[in-house]
Amino acid sequence: MKVFQNILETIGNTPMVKLNAVVEDLPCLVYGKVETFNPGHSIKDRMALKMLQVAEQEGKIKPGGTIIECTSGNTGMGLAIAAAVLGYKCIFTTSDKQSKEKIDLLKAVGAEVIVCPTNVEPDDERSYYSIADRLSKEIPNSFWFNQYDNLANTTAHYESTGPEIWEQTDGKITHLVVGVGTGGTVSGTSKYLKEQNPDVQVWGIDTYGSIFKKYHETGEFDPKEIYPYITEGIGEDILPKNVDFSLIDHFEKVSDKAGALAAREMARKEGILLGYSAGSALAGLRQLKDRLTPEDVVVIIFHDHGSRYTGKIYNDDWMRERGFLEGELRISDLVKSKQGTSFISVEKTEPIQRAIALMRDDQISQLPVTCGSDIVGAITESDLITHLLDNDPDAKENAVESIMSDPFPEVHFETLCSHLGSMINKTTPAVVTRDSGGKRHIITQYDLLQNL
Repeated sequence: MKVFQNILETIGNTPMVKLNAVVEDLPCLVYGKVETFNPGHSIKDRMALKMLQVAEQEGKIKPGGTIIECTSGNTGMGLAIAAAVLGYKCIFTTSDKQSKEKIDLLKAVGAEVIVCPTNVEPDDERSYYSIADRLSKEIPNSFWFNQYDNLANTTAHYESTGPEIWEQTDGKITHLVVGVGTGGTVSGTSKYLKEQNPDVQVWGIDTYGSIFKKYHETGEFDPKEIYPYITEGIGEDILPKNVDFSLIDHFEKVSDKAGALAAREMARKEGILLGYSAGSALAGLRQLKDRLTPEDVVVIIFHDHGSRYTGKIYNDDWMRERGFLEGELRISDLVKSKQGTSFISVEKTEPIQRAIALMRDDQISQLPVTCGSDIVGAITESDLITHLLDNDPDAKENAVESIMSDPFPEVHFETLCSHLGSMINKTTPAVVTRDSGGKRHIITQYDLLQNL
């Protein structure tokens, strides 16, 4: 039977996929090394298993011991999977900027997770580095793997990721684009590729708020470069031993917004759901497109899966709160801006006088007309004025249905406001929508104007 003896044997040998729509303005071939096919859905499975194997060989951890690590989530997942198969316990420290999905997934595979503040110095006793170090000294038969300085991290990629990329591209790769965090991926992969062809260019993707780019270019560790950022998985406020700067030809900084939008675009246009760092890598490559030629073959390493970020970059509300989706105002946004207002309507059999009173008291210019729970028509100020001027005063007692027009269009709650141009006009001054709970709301020309 063609089977694996356990899930750890499925790590590696991930596919290489040609990118199309998201790189159509680039002159060269671009491929993605899709590391989401690893069992833990990230490239970190490779180095997690390697670090554990080396620790076992060196006697740093014994059967039944406790794995301790500071992780943004993916390394923890790789270690937790290995621990589940090989019989270890896990305690992970992580920063409070990591997605809830990552933390929940670590707990799902049996790990204990300690969330630590992001905005403290690395040597602060509250940092996730310091707490991991302290726990490893307090707990018997435990080992802090310290992926930042543990060179088995680099070895894993020298032994697997680099050779796979070389073989999959038939040795034609000219550029490697990879997000730089702990440094193991970029250093191990680059070391192997440059041994095969010293001309291979390695572009490291950094983020604003990280020290990598300036240190690479000047040799200066500048604390002024360090400030909080949202992007996960890349950038650092320390210099990990796994980052071999001599193997990196250029660092490119990418903003939080650019990385998030690129990841979302990848999902829409290529059908590949990826994490924040992969979006940053794509955005960084685009920023460097003028350095590329038609003869180049670029490989981007796609580090992890987008399921880790459904509450963040794939959540429209989260994106809009940070100003990443400006210009993409939706009906749901308008409804939120009208919190506290109720859906006001008038029954078709009620007298016109009732509609006049509702408009006057609530200072509105239009009303949906209902028959029970159904919307059957609409009435506006213009309808009322025209009717009252053309008839005697007793016309106020006529039923609303005698002058109502067609119902206002009903639109989906997440419709882009830019799509309302063909719906809201002089004759149709409003639309109706329903939220996820089925509650009705009306969106008027005035609401739209107030929010644009």
